[in-house]
Amino acid sequence: MSIHPETRIGHVHLKVADLERAIAFYHGVLGFEVTQRYGSQAAFLAAGGYHHHIGLKSAGGKPPAPGATGLYHVAILYPNRRELADALRRLQRAHIAIEGASDHGVSEAIYLRDPDRNGVELYWDKPRDQWPRSPDGQIQMVTNALDLQDLLAELD
Repeated sequence: MSIHPETRIGHVHLKVADLERAIAFYHGVLGFEVTQRYGSQAAFLAAGGYHHHIGLKSAGGKPPAPGATGLYHVAILYPNRRELADALRRLQRAHIAIEGASDHGVSEAIYLRDPDRNGVELYWDKPRDQWPRSPDGQIQMVTNALDLQDLLAELD
């Protein structure tokens, strides 16, 4: 049995060492709205008036060691290439290091870490009719370098 094709992943909850620092990143840099706070323990953030896309819970502690199991990254889908370019500009203005940037044929993605070292992917999906496919119709994703200057040109 297949899952219903309209099923989506709706939100993520992250344990963070410093709630204010995490809010400064997800709200101050990426631009998510703070929709609700629970004192110094937790906060919900969202885009477009939704109840929450990101839940942050102050847990103290340290990030897991490299190679440990856990969340690899959370992927944030932008509606179009221009909005992804705007996110890149926000990262640059905030001096947030980018770990990678790829054109996957089906999407373009920027990879980074939040202040708690959680992996974050910012991406947009190309129109489905542009996705690379094999002769038998199977999706053929690739990993090519994404030209960040070309992406930023969307803002000109």
